[in-house]
Amino acid sequence: MSKTLRINGKTHEVDLPDDVPLLWVLRDEIGLTGTKFGCGVTACGACTVQVDGEAMRSCQLSLGDVEGEVTTIEGLGSPDNMAKIQQAWVAHQVAQCGYCQSGQIMQAASLLAENPSPSDADIDEAMQGNLCRCGTYPRIRAAIHSAAKMMQEA
Repeated sequence: MSKTLRINGKTHEVDLPDDVPLLWVLRDEIGLTGTKFGCGVTACGACTVQVDGEAMRSCQLSLGDVEGEVTTIEGLGSPDNMAKIQQAWVAHQVAQCGYCQSGQIMQAASLLAENPSPSDADIDEAMQGNLCRCGTYPRIRAAIHSAAKMMQEA
């Protein structure tokens, strides 16, 4: 079935069954490989994207259920024009292996859009579904606080 998607500000036409997970549409059909496959059951957060600004797990979001603008890590910023959250991630050297980081950043960006001045408890609650096997949680929290401050100063 043909469906028109708006992803990172561009329109894409895909001809796939409605039950195909958005993750595979993004990676295999559109070529946006920044969104990662982790668990396939919404337990790890590696596949987190935003749909109309809301963080969602693309591994279990069916193509037929996608309504609104999809933003992936590629649409958040670029190496030459990073979003504040990406700048903070680099400044705090959050990534170790880096596998979970696109999902972590997309979840954090959604949090900051909703709550521009989160407490530690707010961050912990919002980020609890995003797992990092390297254990960089203190740096993740610090980066989110830094990004919030940068956004308020801008």
